[in-house]
Amino acid sequence: MPRWKALPEELDPQVREFATQLRRLVDKSGLSIAAVSDRTGYSKTSWERYLNGRLLAPKGAIVALAEVTGTNPLHLTTMWELSERAWSRSEMRHDMTMEAIRISQARDALGEFGGDPVGGPGGRTATPPRPGPGTGTGTGPRSAGPGTAGGWPTVRPVGDPQGPPTGFPPSAPPEPPASSGQGGGRGRRRTTIFVAALVGALLVIAGAVLLTDLGGGGDKEKVAEPPSAKPTTSAPELPAGVKCAGDDCTGEDPELMGCGGEFAETATTATVGTAVVEVRYSKTCGVAWARITQAAPGDTVEIAADQGEGAPQTGTVNADKDAYTPMVAVATATEAKACATLTTGVEGCTAAGR
Repeated sequence: MPRWKALPEELDPQVREFATQLRRLVDKSGLSIAAVSDRTGYSKTSWERYLNGRLLAPKGAIVALAEVTGTNPLHLTTMWELSERAWSRSEMRHDMTMEAIRISQARDALGEFGGDPVGGPGGRTATPPRPGPGTGTGTGPRSAGPGTAGGWPTVRPVGDPQGPPTGFPPSAPPEPPASSGQGGGRGRRRTTIFVAALVGALLVIAGAVLLTDLGGGGDKEKVAEPPSAKPTTSAPELPAGVKCAGDDCTGEDPELMGCGGEFAETATTATVGTAVVEVRYSKTCGVAWARITQAAPGDTVEIAADQGEGAPQTGTVNADKDAYTPMVAVATATEAKACATLTTGVEGCTAAGR
């Protein structure tokens, strides 16, 4: 199975070349992604995204990788700057495409609710006014018909009783009479009176509550919160990304739990045959684990806490030529000891303490 996944086809050519160069550096160094993560201070998940073209590595990660692999950081950061510009252009094109899609969707949605405007400006449908009693020659409502306009009697120009109907007289159009119980003005007045009454009632209630609190609220607060209800201790807060501490970390992967990277350091080191064995210690998590590098597939490494509880944790070297164990809880780095057993039969351990 190949070590690297195929880079995304839509990746910018400049970014693709940069990701390929990063892969070459990691291959040339012989380090696994876990080892690169541990030595650069950036998580294993982040490096998988950087090396698979799903995320552009930050400049700090590139400088750290250059130091770990012995590469000139100047050349690597120059390539990073070009890739960063290409990545920004790709994101801008993506944002513009998504914006165009959202605009198109909004137009389609508005088209479903819109209709052909009828009547006056704003697309409102013109509704003929409804005449009230007393209009025209009769005593009831008058419907539209010959000699009427929109339900109202047509009015001829003053002084020209025989002229054609011209709508309303020059002075002003007749206002539709307000019918009792159905006028918009009367409905609005009733709504305004109701709202004003409701606001007044709320103000009275709020004033009563405020006066009650001012009069005796202090004593109630003292009774409601006795000293015994207050917490006396609180658990220490862990940094962002750290998911466990102490015994909760025992048997867990240090990279997945966030205890590696910037929160870890090498406490002791020993050379066993051609392999290098280290005790990695995290004061933040209160744990230790063992790491072996420059080893052969099949070699094993073990970590044990001299004063801790629980069985030792073991790791086996694979094709990456390195491995690390799960974590054990320790109070200090001097409590942990790492031992390696090579396939050649050679065994060795780190010394106790620093």
